[in-house]
Amino acid sequence: MDRIAAMPVWWRNLVFVALVGGAVALGQAVLWRAPLEALDPAALPLPDADEVALAEEVDAACAAGRAGADGAPMALADEFTVLRRLSLALFGSIPSYEEIRLARKVPEGRRIDWWLRRAFRDQRYGDYVAERFVRICAGTESGPFLVYRRRRFVDWWSEQLRKNRPYDELVRSLIASNGLWTTDPATNFVTRHVVPQGGPDEARLAARVSRAFLGIRLDCVECHDDFLEGRWKQSDFHRLAAFFREANMVVTGLSDSGRGDYKVRMRGASGETPVEAAVPFGGEWLPTEGSLRTRLAGWVTHPENASFSRTAVNRVWALLFGAPMITPVDHLGPEEGLPPALDLMARDFVAHGHDLQRLIRIIAQTRTFRSSSSAGDSGARFPTTRLRPEQVARSIGQASSLTTIDASSHILPRIRRQGETRDFATRFGDAGGDEFDAATATVPQRLLLMNGKMIAQHIREDLVMNAATRIGSLAEGDAAAVEAAFLAVLTRPPSPPEQEHFTGVLRGSRGGERSRRMEDLYWSLLNSTEFSWNH
Repeated sequence: MDRIAAMPVWWRNLVFVALVGGAVALGQAVLWRAPLEALDPAALPLPDADEVALAEEVDAACAAGRAGADGAPMALADEFTVLRRLSLALFGSIPSYEEIRLARKVPEGRRIDWWLRRAFRDQRYGDYVAERFVRICAGTESGPFLVYRRRRFVDWWSEQLRKNRPYDELVRSLIASNGLWTTDPATNFVTRHVVPQGGPDEARLAARVSRAFLGIRLDCVECHDDFLEGRWKQSDFHRLAAFFREANMVVTGLSDSGRGDYKVRMRGASGETPVEAAVPFGGEWLPTEGSLRTRLAGWVTHPENASFSRTAVNRVWALLFGAPMITPVDHLGPEEGLPPALDLMARDFVAHGHDLQRLIRIIAQTRTFRSSSSAGDSGARFPTTRLRPEQVARSIGQASSLTTIDASSHILPRIRRQGETRDFATRFGDAGGDEFDAATATVPQRLLLMNGKMIAQHIREDLVMNAATRIGSLAEGDAAAVEAAFLAVLTRPPSPPEQEHFTGVLRGSRGGERSRRMEDLYWSLLNSTEFSWNH
């Protein structure tokens, strides 16, 4: 303070103006609300008739496969509930209040297709779905830093997804790419599995390829033959692993310069013996030319390798529903036990160039995905699952902002969300590589939501950062404030009893008392069961 007082008057004035100007600019950046997009209902594209037809076939196959199906038609959820499901699956958070207002301008019956076309252009889609795929093919750990850049790998996945690069091309890049893990990010799939003082671990890579891309737990026979189903031999696993024996770390990065034979001591053998590369089935699909990894990549993604397309469909289904069609997601099991709906979508996936965005649109078009989750509705119901930790954290942050938190947002809310998501997932309990753990929340997890500081920070009186205070201060009346809070947190308006009750709670409140009542309303909604599930 003494140093400031000693400054010339003009300098003190300049510092003051700079500080005030910075504060105003920050406030405008946080408070500024972009006008809603101009929408011309007549210009909205219609859903692709071919995709709609396949969605109807999928619904029919699902209905035929349900045990005890009585033929009762599925009751449909309202469109905003479906948009919430899509937002959670593709963005990792609930829709923003701003997006809900925009969706209300879209004619009923057109909102879901409009939402998807818009979502695929959004960086949130690329970034969130990329993280989910990286967990599948590289896990959640940071790995060997000198030869693995997880953040760079996620960014690369995000770019491929937003470009809608064919999935088979993408997977071939993962398995067969050479170069540096910084300038050739696809190589991070292999370099993630480098062991200390050695090259890529052939066995770990074989396990990852078989589980992530083929839906086969081939690593279960790494040490012995399959004694349960009798489908696989120990030799099947190690012959697959041998395709990675040429992968080597050199000065220029990952290459196929070779490291000698791949040797293993088989069960019952007295010592190690070399193992030749061979595929466990479909040998006719294996290319005869190229490096071992290039040949393996061609075999894994071959159009006739149904394990590849079925596994992709099962994983995308799980992404949207929160649970796979076949459980566990990395073990499809015998072919004769697979649902017909899975094969329908897998064949279409291959026929249309392994188009992930088309696959997502088809699943989102099904009545199965759009069905109600209410126990009181007849017919099949949407299978609700608990939100993942990062979905809970991101949704709390989004609910506390009236505007959308995305790549175009001010840097402060984005940094805040990133840090909160990481910390909350750590404390809440990240499932890690177990992507679709059906376990329910524990008592400590519920207490973390109810009493944790994150929710408290997002609902406390703060006109700049928190939606609860802003809604209470700016809404035109108590009823409007209650409706805005429900839309921002639960993506739906309040029911008449809810509206009546909470309007009465707010009635007559002013200033700090009104802010405290809005805090209580927000706390109740954020801690509701409805908020924590993908209903």
